[in-house]
Amino acid sequence: MSAPRSYHRRMRPRADNVPGEAELTLLAQARAGDEDAFGVLIAPYLRELHVHCYRMLGSVHDAEDVMQEVLVRAWRHLDAFDGRGSVRGWLYRIATNRCLTARSRAAAAPAPALSSPPPPSNATDVEVTALTPYPDAWLAELASPDDPAARYEVRESVELAFLTVIQLLPPRQRAALLLRDVLGFSAAETAQILRSSRASVTSALQRARATVETSRASGRLRPASSPRLGAQRALADRFTAAWHAGDIPALVSVLAEDCLLTMPPAPLAYRGRQAIGAFFATVPAGGDLPAFRLIPLQANLQPAVAAYMRDGATARAYGIMVLAIRDDMIGEITGFADPLLFPPFGFPRETAWPPRQAGQGPEFRANG
Repeated sequence: MSAPRSYHRRMRPRADNVPGEAELTLLAQARAGDEDAFGVLIAPYLRELHVHCYRMLGSVHDAEDVMQEVLVRAWRHLDAFDGRGSVRGWLYRIATNRCLTARSRAAAAPAPALSSPPPPSNATDVEVTALTPYPDAWLAELASPDDPAARYEVRESVELAFLTVIQLLPPRQRAALLLRDVLGFSAAETAQILRSSRASVTSALQRARATVETSRASGRLRPASSPRLGAQRALADRFTAAWHAGDIPALVSVLAEDCLLTMPPAPLAYRGRQAIGAFFATVPAGGDLPAFRLIPLQANLQPAVAAYMRDGATARAYGIMVLAIRDDMIGEITGFADPLLFPPFGFPRETAWPPRQAGQGPEFRANG
């Protein structure tokens, strides 16, 4: 078996085993009750911690909730940090263990309600798990568009296919994989974060890597491609135009032959143009695709669309579709029928019909 790829290590701004002098000063001030110093101390790590919680939990909503717990616990337990490791490592220990606790108590997410009975799945080998998309505007804090290499490395670790695979891992295996192969923590640091032995961490990591490799071998997990952003958007625009016209043949013409459609957490999966075309011709609003308007956005560093459904003179949030581009075709569509996802992307849950994207007329006005 080839050595598993390390997804990225650019999120480590400095060595994790030695606290900087400025950090120690801020830490002393925070321990003395200075909330502003505490804010400055943790500010450089907030976004990467949020993304870590998202990878661990697969949900942007759950990541928000856990981050609030992390900040409260960090403030209340400043004295527990002995200064021998970095503040970053200490925060990751709190965040990772809060995620493990949250995962053990989380209830199963309800499957999205479909307006029409769906056709039977034809990709029964695909296991679907609860997941939500992540706004590109937030990921830009980790990888600027002006740094293509860093952007590619971050993208590999937030692609929905990768997140789906790791959500199927036992939580501690997932944590070990993320800490070691995505974030670049050493075996000793990972053991400290997980409050475990190095041997236990190594064993968990080996099992997690084996699962990821199996997913690669099956084709479920493929290397991230880097088509030009303009080409990605043009392909998404062709998909959108066909949708608005209700033209199923044109819509499936932009899909790869083995394109996969899933709708987490619904246990449905469709592979191939014919199966996906049959789904879109029957399920969304009974196949009335022009009853929707798709607005372009970016999620998980991939092109996506927000779907609004017409309700008289009102456009109501319906869901978000993320499009994975492979070899200049749409290789995977992941749909999320959840109006609560719209606010994190800066979109309202309700607006006037037809909805307009920025630059096309009056801006969105949120009514919910």
